[in-house]
Amino acid sequence: MATCADSDVPVTLDDRVFVESPEENDGVTNEDYCETPQSFEVNPKTPPNSPIREMACSGVSANVTTPKGARSKMPMARKLLTPNPDGEDPDDIIEEAEMLPQIYISQKSYSYEERVELHCDKIIGSCSAEDADEAISYYITDKLVDAPFWTAVWKTAPEVLLITPNGDIGDLPFVGVLVQVNCTGCDGKTLPLRVSVSIAEPYSSNIANLPRELVEEILREQDYTVPILDVYPIEDLGPDEDNIAEALEHARFFYDFLWRDWDDEEDCDEYSGVIEKRIQLHYDIQDGTIPGPISERYRRTLEEYRNKRMELTKFQSRIRGDASPGEAVECWKKYYEMSMLCGLVKFWEDLRLRKEPSHGPFYPRIYKRRKGQRLSGKVVTHIVAQMMTTDMIKSFSEDTLIQQHETLPAALDACYSGDMVVIFPGDYKAAALASLTDDITIKGSGLRGKVVIFSHPSHDNFVASKAAHVTLQNLTLVQRGTCDGIVVVESGRMTLENCVLRCEGTGVCVLTGASLIMSSCEVTGAQGAGVELYPGSSAELNGNEIHHCSNQSTKDIKSALGGINMKVLPQPQLKLSNNHIHDNQGYGVTILVPDRSPCSVTQDELESTAAGDQSETDQLSKAIQKLSLEINTNKIESNSLGEVGLLHKMWTNA
Repeated sequence: MATCADSDVPVTLDDRVFVESPEENDGVTNEDYCETPQSFEVNPKTPPNSPIREMACSGVSANVTTPKGARSKMPMARKLLTPNPDGEDPDDIIEEAEMLPQIYISQKSYSYEERVELHCDKIIGSCSAEDADEAISYYITDKLVDAPFWTAVWKTAPEVLLITPNGDIGDLPFVGVLVQVNCTGCDGKTLPLRVSVSIAEPYSSNIANLPRELVEEILREQDYTVPILDVYPIEDLGPDEDNIAEALEHARFFYDFLWRDWDDEEDCDEYSGVIEKRIQLHYDIQDGTIPGPISERYRRTLEEYRNKRMELTKFQSRIRGDASPGEAVECWKKYYEMSMLCGLVKFWEDLRLRKEPSHGPFYPRIYKRRKGQRLSGKVVTHIVAQMMTTDMIKSFSEDTLIQQHETLPAALDACYSGDMVVIFPGDYKAAALASLTDDITIKGSGLRGKVVIFSHPSHDNFVASKAAHVTLQNLTLVQRGTCDGIVVVESGRMTLENCVLRCEGTGVCVLTGASLIMSSCEVTGAQGAGVELYPGSSAELNGNEIHHCSNQSTKDIKSALGGINMKVLPQPQLKLSNNHIHDNQGYGVTILVPDRSPCSVTQDELESTAAGDQSETDQLSKAIQKLSLEINTNKIESNSLGEVGLLHKMWTNA
């Protein structure tokens, strides 16, 4: 069933005021309410409906050297309409608009493959980024041939028609007016593509008391043409009009999710390939393949970039005449802030936010140098507590060197190889856990549930180590906002004893060449696997509970990574004993085999396993033997796909 986008019920402007044309305002002209910007080069690609639309007034040129801004066209603001001297409210003399009809919304859900075929093959094809806007326009105009006249809802930003004393429009998403569209003049050559419109009968809007004369005035200023992406065909017009509505939605999808401002500024041999990767990124975020914290960090960065870009544009528009030295400095400052965010977004997208070896967030990030042992050769026990009492040190020998710290970061910063950190009950945060380079032991005093460490949301890593041997004991780790695994072993060996790991992103990740020893621990809540072993890594797991992992909202349950995930090529090694692996999406233990893998597990074996062949048990047994997978006395139950299984998936060891 089609629904009207955002709102189809008229809204009465209780706290807002109308705007009126300048000739009705005692000789006040538009220039009194629209500042004159300097001249700056603009990007014609961004459509008005896109979230990266910037607002800038057009006006007299000014000689100022500032960074380039982005183009957009905003009609001039008008003088506020105040109540008349007789005390009559303007609402009393204004014709009330009828409700907007339903707009057409396609009920078809497009898969990744269908999106690639549509946007990469049919629309973009062999076009370069510079020609993408033209390709979109021709795609739309081709649909307009069969239906040049139709009715639609014209949506525009509230600030185009409405202003308030404090400049706050509130949460009104758009101003909508029912219009009659005439596409006979569209040839796809004039960019951006615009169509002729006129107010349709009966006069309808999502704002009940919006003056018809005001809408007429706005349209007259624009020669009764508006960007085609700002019009939304209504439902029940016919199949040709429905095709137009779907084509417009595809164009909006392109500008909202696939187009980037910098695309036409960079050389790219195959632009459709770039678009294909962004489509994959979009679907990976939507179906939960990319963990929520990672996608949220990416979304925030992209949004911050767009806000900075708009901030720069608005700042440029407020400069009158020649820019002062202070204005020029501020302009360049904003430009560089925007450029830095642009570079960060490009970096994330180039890495595709994947968790592959030497790619994405799991690329080794620890650059802190190892301290080694103290010159004296002595080791120190660091006490982390607000206040230290004699009871805290009863268990230590008389010759133990003790240093007390109020915070965990202070204790970690003071550590050398061989030291021990003892944390007394309480809640802690420690960004320093993301860069462990020396051989130390970090242990909680007392019950593990009483010593709780929360991740620092401004860091990608929570616990990450490249030391030869790091031990964590009697701790509860709670992941909040970090992107990578709750524990990442980049190199060396990590020992986890009697710890609780409450994941929000991915679980424990052991990278190539690293090793993990985990005993009596609980791992839960990971969006990926509870434990991920990368090629050439090793792990010994004894007496652990791994449950409710791989909980991302993926539509393909068969691709869930389960409780423990092993990537082969070269083979990782895993020894399991006395573990309880239960209630995970996917298998309890998943062996992930890449396409065209030289692993000894043959294609025939994989096919027969996937088909539920009689020899499935034999094939899995062979795979387990070849991968040095030892499973003894474990309880693996209630996992959605079973105990142990092979997952044949496109994956490479780059």
